[in-house]
Amino acid sequence: MQEYPNRTHDADLPRSNETGCDGLNVHDNERPEGEAGERTEEEYAQTQLTLRAIVSTKEAGVIIGKAGKNVADLREETGVKAGVSKVVPNVHDRVLSVTGTLDGVSRAYGMVAQTLLDSPPSTMGGVNPPSGTHPIRLLISHNQMGTIIGRQGLKIKHIQDVSGVRMVAQKDMLPQSTERIVEVTGSPEGIRAAVWEIGKCLIDDYQRGTGTVLYNPTRNLGSNGGDSRGNSERNRSYARTGNGADFSEGPPRGFRERTSPSAAAGDESMQTQNISIPADMVGCIIGKAGAKISEIRKSSGAKISIAKAPHDETGERMFTIMGTAESNEKALYLLYENLEAEKVRRSQAQE
Repeated sequence: MQEYPNRTHDADLPRSNETGCDGLNVHDNERPEGEAGERTEEEYAQTQLTLRAIVSTKEAGVIIGKAGKNVADLREETGVKAGVSKVVPNVHDRVLSVTGTLDGVSRAYGMVAQTLLDSPPSTMGGVNPPSGTHPIRLLISHNQMGTIIGRQGLKIKHIQDVSGVRMVAQKDMLPQSTERIVEVTGSPEGIRAAVWEIGKCLIDDYQRGTGTVLYNPTRNLGSNGGDSRGNSERNRSYARTGNGADFSEGPPRGFRERTSPSAAAGDESMQTQNISIPADMVGCIIGKAGAKISEIRKSSGAKISIAKAPHDETGERMFTIMGTAESNEKALYLLYENLEAEKVRRSQAQE
């Protein structure tokens, strides 16, 4: 875990410069590129987005309330759509998904924090947060983490200063996803203020969220509740990208996808995405004599090109993916799956 009490660095965070707006659903007040910073506070307040968080099964029960009263009150007071993923045996995490205006979403998370403080779920050990505070574990696309942290940690320091919360960013992506946890601990009002600031960052940088593979706590489970990592290729799911909804089958109402200029000029179904890969991980993705990258191209149907030299001082190499939305999504999934496998291999080698 990376803690950011005063400053941080974003050099180790893979970054992207992607087209489309998966991961953050911005329905209203869209502006041409380069003009995002001109939004007024009122325009931010009325911009729609979805923000997800991991909650424990016990926390989910408190959030929902008896006969659904708490979540119904939350929806009525803030105007958001809010729900928690279903209970699955042997899975202790659930996903809270809140969709609405930034004003509504930030107030909703403040209400969630207040509800958890008023009726604290019993804990199974661990460190208790300071009195009057409760942690909220937000799910953020790793491609947008740099926006929240900011250069030399200035943005995350600003968020903490204005809201009074403490923020801790998880270094690694969650299993079989491209999302990371940002734990925000503070008072209900502090949580509301922090989510407001975080939401503004995500709105300004929504394009980087495209192609996000959403974290699904049940993805590692087979039909019998067991681990399905040994299952065949056909059992894998690729249709779980960040399109602003929780494990949805398609884009939400009002979703407008953006394509790159080259795609718009030709085949409208073709999209281009750029992702940055750490230099020391490039070899594991390419494979011996290009075997792995060739297999990813073949399996996904997407064209993948790799920059010969790093694109900035971080030493990261740019991978350009071109294909249909489905092909690109599958290619991203396979690329990140290879990255995760290599991380596991290296960690085991050090033990």
